[in-house]
This record gives sequence, C-alpha cells and structure tokens, in this order.
Amino acid sequence: MAAFTYQQKVLFQHCDPAGIVFYPRYFEMVNATVEEWFDQVIGCGFPTMHGPMKVAVPTAALSVAFTAPSKLGDVLEFTLIPSRIGRSSLELEITAQSGGEQRLKTTVTLVFTKHGAGKSVAWPDDLRAKIEKEINQVVENNA
Repeated sequence: MAAFTYQQKVLFQHCDPAGIVFYPRYFEMVNATVEEWFDQVIGCGFPTMHGPMKVAVPTAALSVAFTAPSKLGDVLEFTLIPSRIGRSSLELEITAQSGGEQRLKTTVTLVFTKHGAGKSVAWPDDLRAKIEKEINQVVENNA
C-alpha cells in the first residue's frame, strides 16, 4: 500500500466564523488520518492500543505548513506516507489536498509508549515489521 488516503469533509464544526478551517481543527483531522492508518493498514487500531495493549503513540514533534485555506464543504484528501521508524519513534508525512490544490503539509513524529512507563519504549516486533513493510514499499515505489 505505502501511501494511505483518507477523505474528510470540512464540516461547520471545523470552521471559524468566516467559514474557513480553524487551524487547530486540521490537527484533529490529521490525528483521525493517523488513527485510520493504524487501524486499516497496520491492523492495530487505537481502541486495541489504548485498551487491552495499554500502549499509545503520542505526538512528540510536529512540523506544519498551511499552504491554502480550506472552506466549509470542501472534501479534503489526506495522504499519509510513513517515512522513518526508529527504536521507539515513527515519522509520518501527511498532506491534505482538495480539488488538486494542496492545503496542508505536515511531518508528524510519534513515539511508542506503554501506560505508566513515563517515557518511550521500543516498538513491539510485530508492529515494527508491519510499519517497516509500509516504509519499504514507499522506497520501492520511488526507486
């Protein structure tokens, strides 16, 4: 798969009084994209992580460029590409576009942690293998 896409419609709840996406709402949409990627591609959704596994993948770093405004009613296509996995970190490149125009570009760094650990911990082998497979597909598709 490598590039994962997830469509989200800009709703009234996402907008400021001018009908333009209020920038913090983009972060909610980005997080929804990450959640869907873990569920649909990696096969380990947030309910499983936060429930029986007692783990989480909080955001440790975020770099973002807002390249064009999005308006009420726009359908945004978010594209997520995993770019790097470390011992406990994961870097994701996420863009949003609508009508062929890029609206947002972000790099998100997540860290893997266990409930009560108070720090990052190494990715479990099964999740690491699935994520590495996705990263390798990106490399192969770009070769």
